[in-house]
Amino acid sequence: MKTSFIFLFMLCSLFVVGQQKITGSVVDEKGNPILGANVFIEGSYDGATTNEKGFFEFTSSEKGTKVLVISFLGYETLKHTFSMEHPAVGILKIKESVNTLDAVVINAGTFEAGDKAKVTVLKPLDIVTTAGSNANIVAALQTLPGTSTVGESGRLFVRGGESDETQTFVDGIRVAQPYGASAQNLPTRGRFSPFLFSGMSFSTGGYSAEYGEALSSVLLLNTIDEPAQESTQISLMTVGLGLANTQKWNKNALTINTAYLNLEPYQAMIPQRVKWYKPYQSLSGESVYRHQFEKGLFKLYAAFDAAQFDLSQDKINAPYLLRTDLHNSNFYLNSSYKVTLGTNWQFFTGMSYALSENKINLNDDFLHNTEHASHFKARLKKSFSERVKLTFGTDYFITKFDENYDVFQGSQWQEGYQATIGAVYAETDIFFSKKLALKSGIRGASNSYIHKNAFSPRLALAYKLAKESQISLAYGVFEQAPSQDYLKYSSDFENQKATHYILNYQYNFNKRTFRAELYYKNYSNLVKYDTPTVVYNAHFTNNGTGYAQGLDLFWRDNKTIKNLEYWVSYSYIDTKRDNINYPNKVTPSFAANHNLSIVTKYWIEDWKSQIGFSHTFNSGRPYNDYNQQTFMNGLTKPYNNLSFNWAYLISQQKIVYFSVTNVLGTKNVYGYEYANSPDANGYYNSTAITPTADRFLFLGFFWTISDNKKENQLNNL
Repeated sequence: MKTSFIFLFMLCSLFVVGQQKITGSVVDEKGNPILGANVFIEGSYDGATTNEKGFFEFTSSEKGTKVLVISFLGYETLKHTFSMEHPAVGILKIKESVNTLDAVVINAGTFEAGDKAKVTVLKPLDIVTTAGSNANIVAALQTLPGTSTVGESGRLFVRGGESDETQTFVDGIRVAQPYGASAQNLPTRGRFSPFLFSGMSFSTGGYSAEYGEALSSVLLLNTIDEPAQESTQISLMTVGLGLANTQKWNKNALTINTAYLNLEPYQAMIPQRVKWYKPYQSLSGESVYRHQFEKGLFKLYAAFDAAQFDLSQDKINAPYLLRTDLHNSNFYLNSSYKVTLGTNWQFFTGMSYALSENKINLNDDFLHNTEHASHFKARLKKSFSERVKLTFGTDYFITKFDENYDVFQGSQWQEGYQATIGAVYAETDIFFSKKLALKSGIRGASNSYIHKNAFSPRLALAYKLAKESQISLAYGVFEQAPSQDYLKYSSDFENQKATHYILNYQYNFNKRTFRAELYYKNYSNLVKYDTPTVVYNAHFTNNGTGYAQGLDLFWRDNKTIKNLEYWVSYSYIDTKRDNINYPNKVTPSFAANHNLSIVTKYWIEDWKSQIGFSHTFNSGRPYNDYNQQTFMNGLTKPYNNLSFNWAYLISQQKIVYFSVTNVLGTKNVYGYEYANSPDANGYYNSTAITPTADRFLFLGFFWTISDNKKENQLNNL
């Protein structure tokens, strides 16, 4: 018995002798002790947690060189290599994680929407529940600061830039024709339904080096990665019909959305200022197929629409009505694949193809054009750590445009061009701390048609002032080839250029957001020509210049009043250009100095209803009054549009929806068209450019069928 006791004592002594005591302390970057940090030897169960002084102590029988792991919520995990022969590791300093929700965000010039955005100022839901937007993505964006309402166009005009200065991307791939069919002084719509998109990023300036061929703005639309469930959605509307269906199986999902629109019932109710022989009609469809791989995701997006209308407009310089009979067809295909490769590598590739065709009878003349556009893209991203990330990639764009114009019993004109643009870019994100971040990049591009190269540096810096607020700075050079209207006549051009400077302040706390942004844009190499309109024998140059500067303000509150969401946006812009056929530098006709939008949405529980109002105000826009000696000295009256919508839930999955624009019936004027010659008294007569109707009324019934009886289409209205 005594022998056994002695043997057991010797074994315990040997075990104790084989143990080593590991000691040390954990502090933050300021030297403050960390309480409750986990400390352990990698690959073992040996470890401890730190006390209130940051001190830890534990024993281990491990031998040789080992890795000590220190982890704590909100801080980067630290791995410290040490030798068991010297187990006193001393003071270990850990850094705050830059991936926390309160970390700094580089956001100068950018509005984010979607679940993945750290700071959301506009939700996907807002695209379709904003009164007056009528489920049009572009119309909803026009309630944000930095945009201008140009009612006769319907396109995005951003910070003194024309509509073709904004590029649209779906899942990172460019959309060559983002707008639907239209005629002169008739507004168009964005082609895409918000039904298929989970979020967006709208940059009013200073955007990433990943994107090019845009002087003013980039709109990024992201399709849903994985639908929540299978469902069918039926829409019965005064303007048409809609049907959508989502199916899921194994690692696959398919969503199809179709719609038929016919504005004849609406035009029968609301007096029109133009004569419609055939009201606007369209048949459209979209689909997204998704396949989940073990480490990757493949998406195939396809969209088509065919539209037609026939109308006559009174033109002051024509002896008869101008009749436009238009048939437009558009097809867009987009595929993308993203995958995680090895350690902290991400690879993305994608391509798109677009075909747009217009067949237009202009009285007895005939215009026919087609555009083929493709985009190929590849991108690699390496995360060296939470704090340093490198992105580099390449783009290749191909555009082929052909146009034929047949004059009745006269000449035939043929124009067109084919251009390729190759681009490479590199960009790095550096988070010095959760308070300070830097993004810098450069983009190089070469255009084969105009034989010009472009090099565009980009830089953005953000600093966290406090937990709820930060400031951001952005600088960038942005280049873009002239538009199709010029390239079809000549290749003797330079790239147009804009240099952006942006200072942003943002406050975000408890569902309230405030943004203030100052900016300055300097334009150079803008296109000029010496004829009244763009024609084949005009003399083109790149001698145009301009600037845009201003202040954008945005306030959103989802908290103060129960069931009420609202936002207010205001923009002041001072912009002048000497381009196209302007004789001197003036404010262009599409720019208003003051732009104000107020949007409200209120849920009334007792009525099972959501009601919304939005009001848009723009100060007067300049126009050239032929009866004044000073060029562009006229000013329209201010633009006002108060819109209303009401969604009533018959049951959880059945909704009746009503909306009306311009409730007050304001007689808005977009500009004036003047006679080419004066009358007998030397006076130039004019006609006002106005909407085709004062109001747009909409009534619809929306029915959702799904296993989850709570799902409905309120987020699509």
